[in-house]
Formats: sequence, C-alpha cells, structure tokens
Amino acid sequence: MIDLLHQLLDVKALIAWGAIPGITAIIFVETGLFFGFFLPGDSLLVTAGILAAGGQLSIVRLLIFATLAAIIGDQTGYLIGRKAGAALSVRYSRFAKKIERAHQFYEKYGAKTIVLARFVPVVRTFVPAVAGAARMNYRTFVTYNVFGGVLWVFSTSLLGYSVGSLIPNVDRYLHIVIGVVVLLSILPAVLEWYKHR
Repeated sequence: MIDLLHQLLDVKALIAWGAIPGITAIIFVETGLFFGFFLPGDSLLVTAGILAAGGQLSIVRLLIFATLAAIIGDQTGYLIGRKAGAALSVRYSRFAKKIERAHQFYEKYGAKTIVLARFVPVVRTFVPAVAGAARMNYRTFVTYNVFGGVLWVFSTSLLGYSVGSLIPNVDRYLHIVIGVVVLLSILPAVLEWYKHR
C-alpha cells in the first residue's frame, strides 16, 4: 500500500507513464471525485510544464486537456453534491439546516470560493460538491468553474514551462521544484488557520 502511494506521488514517473491522457485522468479524478483528494494536482501541472519546455510533452495539448479535465471534474463534483445534498436534506432535518447555511454562504461568497479553492490542495476536491449540496446558483457555478479551471491550469502549467525554459537542466531538480510548489500551495491554508487560531 505504501509503495502504491509512493508511486502515485512520484509526479515525474506519473507523467512518464501516462503522458497527456494520464495527466488528464488525474486532474479529473482530483477535482471531481472524493477519493482523488490526495492526488498531486499543482505539482503535477508544474512538473508537466517543465517537461513540456524540455520537449517531452506538448504544452498546447497539456493546456487544452488539463483545462477540460479540471472543468468537467468540478462539474461532476457539483452534480454529485447536488444529488447527495438533496437526498440527505430529505432524510435528516439537522442536515437541512446546515445545507441552508451553506447555501447562504455560497450565494454571498461562492464565486470567490470556487476560484480560490482551485489553488488549495484537498479543498479543491470538496468545494464543488459542497457548492452542489448547498444549491449554489448553477449558472454562477459554471461561470466561475470555467474561469477558475482555466486560471489554475494555465498559471501552474505555464509557470512550469517558464521555469523549464529559463533554467537549463531544471528537470534534475524536480524534487526541489515540487517541494516548493507544495509548500506554496498549502501556505495560504496554513496562514488562514494561524490567523483564525
């Protein structure tokens, strides 16, 4: 089990094994299905961008397919949350009150939440489902889902592509790059936790 987890978190090996279809599948699962919360979305896209700069992947195909996967993944999470939230609200009145509070939150802050959640590991997996359960306005969700998906994939992939283009042999230091990306991606959540503590 630990060996399997290590292989799933070895970003360069994942990219070498799956190329664009593998990256697309991982981005979809991480953003759309609950069990994908542990997958390395940010570091995967940055690393893929670095490897694309070295000619190992097509940057255009990476941007197109990863963006589609991110958008469709969030749509899937929203629909799952919508169905599950409705079913739970009917069965449990206590859950219905929590859903109503979540609905009010998403009506007020939903657009910002959908976009910013893209950049926070684990959170990006669950926010669309909660938005669906909270009955966030669908048109608003779709608009900010598309905007957030494009922004996330393009910024992370093109960051990697720029680093790969500017620094010769940067792929030798991928573990350091991935470590920095992971640190930067969890930093906002840590700062927010510290502020509220």
